[in-house]
Amino acid sequence: MTSLPIDGFCDPRFAPVRAAFIDNFKTHNEPGAAVTVMLHGETMVDIWGGWRDAAREVPWAETTLVNFFSVGKPLAALCLLRLVERGLASLDDPVARFWPEFAAHGKDKITLRHILSHQAGLPAIAAPLPPDAMLNWPQMIAAIEAQVPWWEPGKAHGYHVNTFGFLVGEVVRRLTGKSIGRYFHDEISLPLGLDIFFGVPVSEHNRIADFLWPDNAMPGAEPAGLTRSQSMRWNTYWNPAGVSGAGYVNAARWRSAEIPSTNGHGTARSVARLYAALARGGTLEGIEIIGTRMLTEAITEQSAGMDMILERDTRFGLGFQLPRPERPLGPNAGAFGHFGAGGSLGFCDPDTGISFAYVTNDMGPRWQNPRNAALMDATFSSLKS
Repeated sequence: MTSLPIDGFCDPRFAPVRAAFIDNFKTHNEPGAAVTVMLHGETMVDIWGGWRDAAREVPWAETTLVNFFSVGKPLAALCLLRLVERGLASLDDPVARFWPEFAAHGKDKITLRHILSHQAGLPAIAAPLPPDAMLNWPQMIAAIEAQVPWWEPGKAHGYHVNTFGFLVGEVVRRLTGKSIGRYFHDEISLPLGLDIFFGVPVSEHNRIADFLWPDNAMPGAEPAGLTRSQSMRWNTYWNPAGVSGAGYVNAARWRSAEIPSTNGHGTARSVARLYAALARGGTLEGIEIIGTRMLTEAITEQSAGMDMILERDTRFGLGFQLPRPERPLGPNAGAFGHFGAGGSLGFCDPDTGISFAYVTNDMGPRWQNPRNAALMDATFSSLKS
């Protein structure tokens, strides 16, 4: 391995961010990553470094894409929120109004608001599915249609780790005739000039960093003797076996598929640019991604308290994670965004005008990740200089 490659731009005022970025490689064994910080829509930090392969031989490049996992959830939600804003649906409409087959097995009263705020009671599929079923959109939709809610919709919330994107995406498809990957590209990514994909074209696969999952083996069958709640949590992550990415994350067919909760790919620069629009009320450089009124609703708390899946307190708006004291998004309560597995993160803080994105190709700590915490701390300390 040669010396650590680091490249990009950093405004002198934000030098602590660059220092924290470099320290992550030294102290926290960061393999490859990128971080972008914007202030009132202007780029202050846009740096990348390390390696995009397990052997640490191929340097991370300016245009390197990486799987950022749940960072994609609010991006998918924005697609549906735009359609609500345009009058094609209402947040309190039943999902079955647009997707009639969804009503089966007690799901007729589940609303768009429920699915966007993790209150639908559909975080998992109980019936065993083939390991690669997440790559087959019709198969996943049929499994959701056949599923009985795990709890009474609207009466509790639990993180819909992998089903969220299928639920939101199918409504988008029913309303527009487009897959969510195509809709996101046409309506958000292309106008704003983003390098973000749900379903990466094969022509772009050569830019994707290998994701370093320490144990990339898939589990076997569901263990015997689980309680109903334990079965729900197990199936959330492991049915189908590859739905969280294990065993598939670096495969070409995973990269090409549309799995909006889990396999969004992009650059830190593009995620930060999207959040720069949201930090400014939904519009950047004259391009409106979402109107201010709809955005205000989206970042208003919809569900909070003990999470049925994560078994800790969480807070959600409509597709967005909202900060908690033990997992802040900077110092201000009005920030919003979403973490992704491994520590990737996109968020904005309208109070300061900061938009922030960090992406990595390593399955680091999923909960309180020291890498993104150090970068956030350095970002907000730079504002005081």
